[in-house]
Amino acid sequence: MADLRDWAVAEAMREVAAQVIMPRFQRLAEHEIDEKEPGDLVTVVDKQSEARLTRALMAIEPGSRVVGEEAVAANPALLGTIGDGLVWIVDPLDGTANYAAGDTPFAVMVALARDGVVEAGWILDPVSPRMLHAVKGEGAFVDGVRIRSRGTGLPMPVAALATRFLPLGVREQFETRSLGHLAPVPIPGCAGEQYPRVGLGLNDVALFWRSLPWDHAPGALWLEEAGGKVARLDGRPYRVTETGEGLLAAATPELWDRAAAILVG
Repeated sequence: MADLRDWAVAEAMREVAAQVIMPRFQRLAEHEIDEKEPGDLVTVVDKQSEARLTRALMAIEPGSRVVGEEAVAANPALLGTIGDGLVWIVDPLDGTANYAAGDTPFAVMVALARDGVVEAGWILDPVSPRMLHAVKGEGAFVDGVRIRSRGTGLPMPVAALATRFLPLGVREQFETRSLGHLAPVPIPGCAGEQYPRVGLGLNDVALFWRSLPWDHAPGALWLEEAGGKVARLDGRPYRVTETGEGLLAAATPELWDRAAAILVG
């Protein structure tokens, strides 16, 4: 039954990408792009994608609910229900700023959680169209092929440090502590691309400040099932029911420990 469900979820995501997302890529009109708050963009495609995915996912698992990024934007109280029962966590278009600018990367992300524990996750790159998939306790896959996370193998860990939302003092601390110990690279502006970069040997470490569940639930499960580690800066496990600040992902537990010692001591 799980195999059939996993296939159905992947097909629903591919259908939304093919019918909603890609036909509008680089074709959005100015009035189709808005701001939920300053600097946080939303497009008609985000909303249409979430509506389509919501209908499809609830049909796959009768009795389930959907907590999507755009639904929470309209009704913030929904976020507090994410740990109750069988819940689909949906980011209908991760990397909206890239998409709205006519750039890549962007992704579609879905996770399935039961009582706050993520059981499965999917990340689709609509352009490539690479599909990442993970099932708790059963491994991580790329286009159906099981993979193991690996670092870059470079002497200095390659780190994508997302500093946009960091308080000024914290940003300065991380930048100072990482100088000469971590090799910084630009962030892709899309968690649905950042997690694969860590798991597939392009980056060793990724630092996030905000940890909204739709941004991290599928990627964190996928990376950990591949053999990596995702945890709070103090080492506590990542949980989708907690939206606190500071999240560190690494290709291996050893790289996580090394990066955490550099950034926070």
